[in-house]
Amino acid sequence: MAWTWVRRLARIGGYGILILLVVAAVALTFTVGWRPVIGAKKRPLTSRKFEATAERMRRGAYLAHAVMHCMPCHSTYNEKAEPPVLLSREGGGRVLYEEGGIRIVGPNITSDPETGIGNWSDDAIARAIREGIAADGSVLFPVMPYEHFRHLSDEDLASLVVFIRSLPAVHSDLPATKVPFVISRLIQSVPRPVTEPVPEPDVSSPVKHGAYLADMGTCSDCHTPVNAKFQPIPGMELAGGRVMVSAPGVAAANITPDASGIGYYDEALFIRVIRTGSVRARKLNWVMPWWLMRDMTDDDLKSLFAYLRTVKPLHHLVDNTEPPTQCELCGQKHGLGNRN
Repeated sequence: MAWTWVRRLARIGGYGILILLVVAAVALTFTVGWRPVIGAKKRPLTSRKFEATAERMRRGAYLAHAVMHCMPCHSTYNEKAEPPVLLSREGGGRVLYEEGGIRIVGPNITSDPETGIGNWSDDAIARAIREGIAADGSVLFPVMPYEHFRHLSDEDLASLVVFIRSLPAVHSDLPATKVPFVISRLIQSVPRPVTEPVPEPDVSSPVKHGAYLADMGTCSDCHTPVNAKFQPIPGMELAGGRVMVSAPGVAAANITPDASGIGYYDEALFIRVIRTGSVRARKLNWVMPWWLMRDMTDDDLKSLFAYLRTVKPLHHLVDNTEPPTQCELCGQKHGLGNRN
């Protein structure tokens, strides 16, 4: 009799576990999918190599510095200087964030074979940039914006790889990125292989070209507020209010063409702001990479501004000169938040 109850309890327990597994399977399927369990999608590396030409070197340096802002994450700067001053050799990497058992590191991307990517193939570097998969097959933490960079054209990708290959070797003993187990599994769902050719950006109009530049510059990552789950708030694209982790108390501006955003800007003022880091008498915080974007060409800045003029105007007051107050629109505390 005793063994009958044991078997019955075991059967009931088994059914309970089965039900939990079914619920978990359904939840995974309709939220993040099975990737956190079975691992990220990844394509095998190829033997492709990118010819190093003077034009690709020039274009790659321009993209890395002025458009995609690679170096603030992969180099050390004195952020208290105006504008920030490079303290390390370019590409040597740095710790971006460390608190509460979480450490995010911008790795060494120089040609050092021990602590950098000197032993990586061209395609391994390309895959990391656009697909978020390192040479060893591990998933890059998506603070590396490969979800944007997957739209980088094939030729721009080749130029960027050629430039990165040219960075002098820097030996830097950086710790590894460390995230809790649950997060390390969830990010397995982020990478997506790029298996089709990515054409050159459409430059048939300034607006289309500007959209490409805004994507490569990851403008939305700072200027679109996020909810408690760090997901972009629908209907708030580029409306600002997101408080910067790297600059506590500083919220990204509303850059939509609403009167509460940059609706009063004309093309000349936009270019002057990016070139000087000042909106007339008001200085921009360093966390806005104007000090890198100022090296963009006039034509590219004009295209970027043309694109910003086409986004939906959204009324959202954000002012870093005012004391932070709770904002019902974006859920964060920022200057003039209580007036939204």
